[in-house]
Amino acid sequence: VVMYIEDIAQDSIVKEVFNRLDKIDIDAILDSGYIEQFIEDDKWSLFPQCQSTERPDVVAAALYEGRIAIIVDNSPFVLIVPATLPNLFQSPDDYYQRWMYGTVLRIIRVFSVIISLVLPALYVAVTSFNPQIIPTKMAYFIASSREGVPFPAFLEAIIMEFSMAFLTEAIVRLPKPIGSTIGIVGGLIIGQAAVSAGIVSPTMIIIVSLTTITTFTIPNYDVNSAFRIIRFILIIASAIIGLYGIMIGMIILLIHLIKLKSFGKPYLSPLVNPNIRDFKDMFIRFPLKYFKKRPEYMKTKDKIRQK
Repeated sequence: VVMYIEDIAQDSIVKEVFNRLDKIDIDAILDSGYIEQFIEDDKWSLFPQCQSTERPDVVAAALYEGRIAIIVDNSPFVLIVPATLPNLFQSPDDYYQRWMYGTVLRIIRVFSVIISLVLPALYVAVTSFNPQIIPTKMAYFIASSREGVPFPAFLEAIIMEFSMAFLTEAIVRLPKPIGSTIGIVGGLIIGQAAVSAGIVSPTMIIIVSLTTITTFTIPNYDVNSAFRIIRFILIIASAIIGLYGIMIGMIILLIHLIKLKSFGKPYLSPLVNPNIRDFKDMFIRFPLKYFKKRPEYMKTKDKIRQK
């Protein structure tokens, strides 16, 4: 089922959705994830170009903004197109609470993403290439905590990142009551055993734990997976050329996001949109009474949301 509001949705996007769906020729569609992989713009990008959700209120809100929903038989996940990165970072709870609370949550989410993406690579770069930028007392503490650790900071970070990835994957596959218990106990045991064995330093345990916690603040699982892979790439880049590797990696990531599109809409919309009115729903969520028009970058037929 293809759902859209005819008086709101842009005709060219609706036509493009039907064209891409008509090109699919496969013996079976077992889940909406099949459709997503066939209709996305860039098959090689790590980032999802379709928003996947199980919540009816999210789908309804998307339809009112001029987006299009694709429902697949026997699948609990509905695809919403076009998708933008700022939309994937938003949670429905941001709108159900008062605007101050929603704004604070969004700011926390943005800082969490930055921490989860950069923190391990920054630790590797600072300890391996640029120790002079660390305050003296902290440098002494890090040096004493790494005393006896046989691996360089790069291998230390990779070992712990893979350990947390294994643990997270195991938690997802296990039943919920068992998975939560194993997650807590397994994390404590692995961390304590790794420090006692001298494989990693206590500082690295803190960094990886903080990185893992902040990763779970991202509402969309596909974006979470994309940032996890990028985090590994940044760690490798920082181990090769230090802080320059992190900067080059972030610049390449930004160039890719600027070039990426979802059904003709820039993936960073409304961040790259020259219309400042769309910034009311970005990092700071304005009160609902100020959302008088629909997003300008969607180019909807009916632009008035409320009078």
